[in-house]
Amino acid sequence: MSLLNPLTPIVLAGRYRGLLLPLVRRKISARYRGSVLGTSWAVLNPLIMLGIYTFIFSVIFQNKWGIDSSSRPEFALFLFSGLILYSVFAECVNEAPSVLLQNRLYIRQLVFPTELLAWVSVLATLFNLLINWVILILFYSLVVGLPTSTLLYLPVIALPVVLITLGSVWIISSVGLYLRDIGHIVGLLTTALLFLSPIFYPAAAVPEKFQAYYALNPFVHILEMSKGALFYGQHPNWIQLGASLAGSWIFAWLGYIWFMKTKRGFPDVV
Repeated sequence: MSLLNPLTPIVLAGRYRGLLLPLVRRKISARYRGSVLGTSWAVLNPLIMLGIYTFIFSVIFQNKWGIDSSSRPEFALFLFSGLILYSVFAECVNEAPSVLLQNRLYIRQLVFPTELLAWVSVLATLFNLLINWVILILFYSLVVGLPTSTLLYLPVIALPVVLITLGSVWIISSVGLYLRDIGHIVGLLTTALLFLSPIFYPAAAVPEKFQAYYALNPFVHILEMSKGALFYGQHPNWIQLGASLAGSWIFAWLGYIWFMKTKRGFPDVV
């Protein structure tokens, strides 16, 4: 398909699904290969960090989310729901600068579609998201009660995150092959974006004079809608969600175009 077709980045996954799925399975198994607890780390890692963040922000800073923040289990759910969604982006983007270097054999095989590696990275991380969503729903049911039917909107609300992540991985992985320092820059940016997103605090806590700038963060509306759907039984703001989907789709498409344009020089670099 032509690069000018905005459907190309999505059709790519379907066209190479016979190659994509084994690569995703191999990436997931390689992540936990050799560890005693195996895939249990997919659950333990976010839970450990959740405990740390919960202590700092619910006990020390006493942030308010419209609930009694002294109730650690409920506050933990708010943090967990935001962290697991943002981690899809952060994990993929943080490894993007080295993803092509780690797969240099594929680059030398000129027939291999290296643009598929972005999908491999994203789908492997979505595996962790699925596990963490199950944990979140189970814990929510124990602490709060059965969630409302608006919970079903979560996969749709998460779609812009997937598209933003795809576009970012395509851009950063190609740049990372030429500029090795970008890994340090990306790490700083993902950490900054973590604290500039409504994960540890509600978006309403940001002073009014900064709200217009704060809203430029694409994760603000997505994270707020996901919390609304899970905790308050709110339907997504369809205008905001539609705008997020359109913007993220365009971004993913442009990222794909960038990757394909720079791909020609990959064999010379590696």
